[in-house]
Amino acid sequence: MKTITVQHALLSVSEKLGLVDFARGLVDVGVAIYSTGGTRRHLESHSIPVHDVADYTGFPEMMDGRVKTLHPKVFGGILCRHDHDEDMAALASHDIRRFDLVVVNLYPFEATVSREEVTTAEAIEQIDIGGPSLVRAAAKNHSFVTIATHPEQYSVILEEIQRSGGTSVELRRRLAAEAFARTAQYDRAITTYFDQIDNESDWPATWQDSFRRKSTLRYGENPHQEAALYADQTASGASLVSARKLHGKELSYNNLLDLDSALNIVRDLPQAGAVVIKHNNPCGAATAGELAVAAEKAMAGDPVSAFGSILGFNQMVDQATAEVLSVPGLFVEAIVAPEFDPAAVEILTTKPKWKNNVRLLQVGELEDVTVPWACRYISGGLLVQEVDSQGNVENDWKTVTRTHPTDDQISELRFAWTMVRHVKSNAIVLGREQALVGVGAGQMSRVDSVEIAIRKAEDRSRGAVLASDAFFPFPDSVHRASEAGIVALIQPGGSRRDDEVIAACDEHNLPMIFTGRRHFKH
Repeated sequence: MKTITVQHALLSVSEKLGLVDFARGLVDVGVAIYSTGGTRRHLESHSIPVHDVADYTGFPEMMDGRVKTLHPKVFGGILCRHDHDEDMAALASHDIRRFDLVVVNLYPFEATVSREEVTTAEAIEQIDIGGPSLVRAAAKNHSFVTIATHPEQYSVILEEIQRSGGTSVELRRRLAAEAFARTAQYDRAITTYFDQIDNESDWPATWQDSFRRKSTLRYGENPHQEAALYADQTASGASLVSARKLHGKELSYNNLLDLDSALNIVRDLPQAGAVVIKHNNPCGAATAGELAVAAEKAMAGDPVSAFGSILGFNQMVDQATAEVLSVPGLFVEAIVAPEFDPAAVEILTTKPKWKNNVRLLQVGELEDVTVPWACRYISGGLLVQEVDSQGNVENDWKTVTRTHPTDDQISELRFAWTMVRHVKSNAIVLGREQALVGVGAGQMSRVDSVEIAIRKAEDRSRGAVLASDAFFPFPDSVHRASEAGIVALIQPGGSRRDDEVIAACDEHNLPMIFTGRRHFKH
């Protein structure tokens, strides 16, 4: 269908961002603007000519603004089909303007109900009625009407109108799809709110998600699998989806999984923290007073596995850290950090052999994770759980052996316990001098994970501490740890054979802490 000329526009928005420049641009190309209430006053305060919808309809706004645009002279002008003689005759008969552009964003219901102590009455008043009706009417009639529901859409609409006097069918169709997605998201938010206040359970009766496609990916975990990245429209804070890519080729599905793991781990690390991720598990990690030192210690955790890895940092990557990462023989796929010093960017994109392809992701200040749920699809349904993001509750820790850990050992155990929660179960980690020196991940037998961690650590196991994500079912792991020179252990406890495990520790004079909390990661 041909371009539809825009002559009359209806503007009724809650969010005024970008509105004045957009409206001024419309007026400059001869578009007549009609508006209501606060939107009209906002435009008039910036000397933009605007027609009052109430004057046009002959019907005043009433009920504190609850009734403004719900009128046949508004909806007739939006829903009329330009190629239907009966529709056009009805416009002429009732003196109805044809609205070619509708600009609406909805009352801030989501923001209102996210506030603490918000009342039900306040929430109800932020349920938009006229707005969604206008949006759906314009989107339904997108063959003839352009609908804008977000300030980000203003520029492309204005550019088309300035260039050709109207909008293309391709643009109108895309905007209509985005409009229906917005009203669906809005209704989901309202449904979720009432479900929560009326539901006796902490879990909603229906599960609602709101994601918007950000990009398609070259493929998924394997080349024969298609994949895409979707943004959670309710999330905030530092994330990969909102990250700024400073350098490198496009990210893959596996890159994003590993980068997310790296980001989650470094959030938990104190001081300057660094982590090396391979196949969604840490193969090296460390904390130190300086990031370059942490990076060097992390890279030494498992140098063989570090080849082709993903790196994460919890502080700005500086020049000294970049120099550490430029050592010969190392290949890095991607690096995520709050910031990158310009000198570090220069080094990482010019000095190493992998300079052309490394992805540098800048996420900004690391904040607490705002998404509280973890979801997994299973055959026929969806599993939902709270994210395992609770910090270490050391008040619950209990030394269960005759030998008590020293202060230095407690510090090492604290680091190891922080790390083991991020390793696929069955998980065993060995830590020494605030660095990861051995990891056993994803084994069907816990003692096998112990063996792998010790083998990875080699001589560094002597003097190291050991953390287990779940209880030891048998004392065999303790005996093996003692043989390897482990000096202290930390685990949740809770096995039927806890007494045997404790006795094995006492036999070897090994201190052991029970945390009372398991950290399975399946």
